[in-house]
Amino acid sequence: MALRFYNTLTQELEDFHPLVDNTVRMYTCGPTVYNFVHIGNFRTFTFQDILRRWLSYRGYELNHVMNVTDVDDKIIINADKERKSIEDYTALYTKAFFEDAAALRLQQPEHVSKATEHIPMMVKAIEELTAKGCTYTSEGSTYFRIGSFPPYGKLSHNDFSGMRTGARVDVDEYDKADARDFVLWKARKENEPAWDTPFGEGRPGWHIECSAMAMHYLGDTLDIHAGGIDLVFPHHENEIAQSESITRKPFSRFWLHSEHLHIESQKMSKSLGNFYTLRDLLDLGYQPETIRYLLASVPHRKKLNFTFEGLKAAAKSIERLRDFELRLASSKLSPGRNEELTERSEAAIRQFEESMDDDLNTAEALAAVFEYVRAMNTALDDNLYLEENRWESARVLEVFDSVFDVLKPTQSGGELNDSDIEAKIEERNQARKARDFKGADAIRAALMEKGIVLEDTKDGVRWKRK
Repeated sequence: MALRFYNTLTQELEDFHPLVDNTVRMYTCGPTVYNFVHIGNFRTFTFQDILRRWLSYRGYELNHVMNVTDVDDKIIINADKERKSIEDYTALYTKAFFEDAAALRLQQPEHVSKATEHIPMMVKAIEELTAKGCTYTSEGSTYFRIGSFPPYGKLSHNDFSGMRTGARVDVDEYDKADARDFVLWKARKENEPAWDTPFGEGRPGWHIECSAMAMHYLGDTLDIHAGGIDLVFPHHENEIAQSESITRKPFSRFWLHSEHLHIESQKMSKSLGNFYTLRDLLDLGYQPETIRYLLASVPHRKKLNFTFEGLKAAAKSIERLRDFELRLASSKLSPGRNEELTERSEAAIRQFEESMDDDLNTAEALAAVFEYVRAMNTALDDNLYLEENRWESARVLEVFDSVFDVLKPTQSGGELNDSDIEAKIEERNQARKARDFKGADAIRAALMEKGIVLEDTKDGVRWKRK
């Protein structure tokens, strides 16, 4: 099966290949750093991480750009309330975002581009749009005339033929059913940050930031542009209008969007008291890999109902996989290979790959892995599993974890490392040989307090982190 993605632009599943050579030129919308990022946003960022990992697994090179919006309406308002410059205000939340992303094991894009560091590219783009007759000025601000771009609406599949000519909007976010001329460059207001340009002092609008940075790093036509479904209109629609008005070429060949996340079947909001950042969930005792697993477990084009029962189930699922990994490592097996199990291992990888190739169907990919683990545990119970099957199963887990990345437990600074644990286990073994069962039990209890669970089996002692 070829790698296929559902393209929002065409509303069809399409085979994917990069436009040029073997490199995927991909742009993903990053955070707006006005606060700590909530888990709804991290659902999108986790999808984008799964996407880049699968592209890499399929042998593609990546040139991935993610923006950081560090100047917009919310940032300016909040920074002013705290009497800080936008640089000082956004530094805290930018740092927090990358700390949270690392905790969730999100790979770093090849380029992370802050809006404020790319103002000259935005100015150049606006000048090109002006030269092509796509802009006008009003009260010192420069606007994009959406009437100058007849295909406007082709991404969101909305009919804007009845839009109000000349109606314009000055804010970064607005009614998603209302098409208006949007601001490219905002005239300076009192106490707002501003940059001096040929069309006056001011700051960029939100939409031009992404167009300018994407084309600067990736060229006129991208292979993939990805983000949350809430960005389709107006943000991504406006990006297309700006970019294609400049280049007269398709801005992106594929548009991939992830659906919303709900909390206990309700839309997440502070007024409902169900608004969570990653840090909130970590403070409640949940592990980052458990949160990552739940965020990745539902295919990106389906709404995700994020529940605390779901988090508990995710933790149990990870534990099942870790238990199998531990059993593989510690079981004493008879020599040889069971060819039927070899075929099962090959089939599991094939089913995993086919599921991921089918528009990143993570639910089916997970089902293939868990069915395989169940079958292998049964084979181990029945003494049908042989030594040479061990590395084949390890390969199945390796393929799975190259994408989901949840098998290795998160360690805090106070935790024991693996060699320390092995030393404690050997100390306990010696205590038991000397019939010092009280001392052996004390070592076991001390390890348990640090989250290390010992299992005495016929093949020896196995251990795992809780």
